[in-house]
Amino acid sequence: MADPSSYRPKPGQIPDSPGVYKFRDEHRRVIYVGKAKNLRQRLANYFQDLAGLHPRTRTMVTTAASVEWTVVSTEVEALQLEYSWIKEFDPRFNVKYRDDKSYPYLAVTLNEEFPRVQVMRGAKKKGVRYFGPYGHAWAIRETVDLMLRVFPVRTCSAGVFKNAERTGRPCLLGYIGKCSAPCVGRVTPEEHRDLAEDFCDFMAGRTGTYIRRLEKDMMQAAEEMEYERAARLRDDAEALKRAMEKSAVVLADATDADLIAVAEDELEAAVQIFHVRGGRVRGQRGWVTDKVEAVDTAGLVEHALQQLYGEEAGDSVPKEVLVPALPEDPDAVSQWLADRRGSQVSLRIPQRGDKKDLMITVQRNAQQALGLHKTRRASDLTTRSRALEEIAEALGLGTAPLRVECFDISHLQGDDVVASMVVFEDGLARKSEYRRFQIKGFEGQDDVRSMHEVIGRRFKRYLQEKERTGEWEETPAPTGPVPAPPAPGTAEPVSVSEEPREEPRDEPRDEPREDDGRPKRFAYPPQLVVVDGGQPQVAAAKRALDELGIDDIAVCGLAKRLEEVWLPDDDDPVVLPRSSEGLYLLQRIRDEAHRFAITYQRAKRAKRIRSSPLDDVPGLGDTRKQALIKHFGSVKKLRQATIDEICEVPGIGRRTAESVAVAFAAAAPAAPAVNTATGEIIEEDDGGSRT
Repeated sequence: MADPSSYRPKPGQIPDSPGVYKFRDEHRRVIYVGKAKNLRQRLANYFQDLAGLHPRTRTMVTTAASVEWTVVSTEVEALQLEYSWIKEFDPRFNVKYRDDKSYPYLAVTLNEEFPRVQVMRGAKKKGVRYFGPYGHAWAIRETVDLMLRVFPVRTCSAGVFKNAERTGRPCLLGYIGKCSAPCVGRVTPEEHRDLAEDFCDFMAGRTGTYIRRLEKDMMQAAEEMEYERAARLRDDAEALKRAMEKSAVVLADATDADLIAVAEDELEAAVQIFHVRGGRVRGQRGWVTDKVEAVDTAGLVEHALQQLYGEEAGDSVPKEVLVPALPEDPDAVSQWLADRRGSQVSLRIPQRGDKKDLMITVQRNAQQALGLHKTRRASDLTTRSRALEEIAEALGLGTAPLRVECFDISHLQGDDVVASMVVFEDGLARKSEYRRFQIKGFEGQDDVRSMHEVIGRRFKRYLQEKERTGEWEETPAPTGPVPAPPAPGTAEPVSVSEEPREEPRDEPRDEPREDDGRPKRFAYPPQLVVVDGGQPQVAAAKRALDELGIDDIAVCGLAKRLEEVWLPDDDDPVVLPRSSEGLYLLQRIRDEAHRFAITYQRAKRAKRIRSSPLDDVPGLGDTRKQALIKHFGSVKKLRQATIDEICEVPGIGRRTAESVAVAFAAAAPAAPAVNTATGEIIEEDDGGSRT
């Protein structure tokens, strides 16, 4: 625990202008981000007597080891920079709202030539118009089904659309009049886009115009004695009215507004948002968060606004935002919202009338959401706590293992040997910390040796991070033999992050990496290492830790046969009761490691099977590979072709043709493959696959 006075800046060093500040811990990880209209006054509040600080603030300043700041010109810029840094660094002491589920939206893909109406989840895409969110996907489909009578917009996938174009026949919706069938040319792209835009206008709340137009056309058709057309128009108007009835009118003046309510206690807070468009509730969502920083209702509202509108622009930000309490600087927040919308946004507390009544309803929803969340979490938290305590008692640990890492080896008869590392914190999977490894230091099947290699590589990186951050003043002498350097060609750990990142190395870097405040890949040590296996695998893992001089991390193994727990240097296993929550948690961790490992192994095997001799030809890319296969029709015919025949393919020179011939000659099988079930010879007919 650090003394805040040890890193407190001198008062003259801190400017008195607006800005954003970051607190970092001793490992240079960003743990808190805040903004201030006056940096000098705000930061002085953190360095007063610890007894006068809020307990959460006291924990933050004693965890921190340094503070830095960035000066901006306006409070609006400070608000935007604070949001960007919270999103980038994910500080542990900042309030962060997370959706309690993935809400479905009704989306219209206006970025396509023929816009499509569909259900979408996840991150929003540019050029797509969204309506919602909705509580259930079936509610979207019911609404769309009613509206397709009047706005027959395309709803089919790209594959179905292209197939209809190719065959010249529309799908069933095209035959029954619920699609204008642009795939077969019944309407032009411009006419179909007009339909999609009318659909969007109706969903945005401009409903009266279309219903009045349908009723006028219906009356005109009846006067002209076109009764069938009049009946169709009558049914269309009724369909639109039924679609409107699904969202009752809550604000009589056709207001576009978002209402935000907060329910909180000392530890947690729940936020509920109602999206009102055209006076009707068009969507609802809710968030729950732990109050990890000292924050009041106004601060929770400001964080909710950042979360809600940080990635939005245009009409996604309504003209009016109604909140239970105004942020500390409401003018700056209003200007920030106006910049995102492109026009004025009103941020205020409703005082009377329909808006006040609706805010009470939203507040009631927030209180119910918080109560339901606490009921669920209490049950889950009690179970997880009991499981961790049972594990600690069975393994003789001093404290419950809050971070557990599990390793598993996967291969197919000694080929494509890989390993997985999964992480559970507080009994819950932490998928962002998962890692996977390729084992190429040796050939063949040896789970024990593979486990030793993986454990050594993982904790070697951990020691490097400790030395880099200066947590160790001196490198401790290893208690066992010095591990040999990795063999040439040994693969490095592969990150499973969705975004591309630089791959980690087992060896130390030649040049130090600049600190950016983000947690490093192997920076956090576990309290318990679990290996999938019995006594040999446990012994190998323990030996790897001993060779690195690590003696403060517990190791155990879980054998599949009898679900026994093995400890290092013990001849007899620890047997947990079958009804034990601790055993159930260990099984879940082990099974997750097995799933993760076998998924990676199957992917590597599939990639290897899909390979062909053409992959070994230097300078031959995918385009020219496809050209070769297309020209000859199959790999078998390409293998039989002469060099002169290969040169006839556009883009293939003589040197490349010679390389292709040499590659096929080197890869020629000694004997044809035979299907043992049928006795048939298996021949290759495409890019390396067999039939």
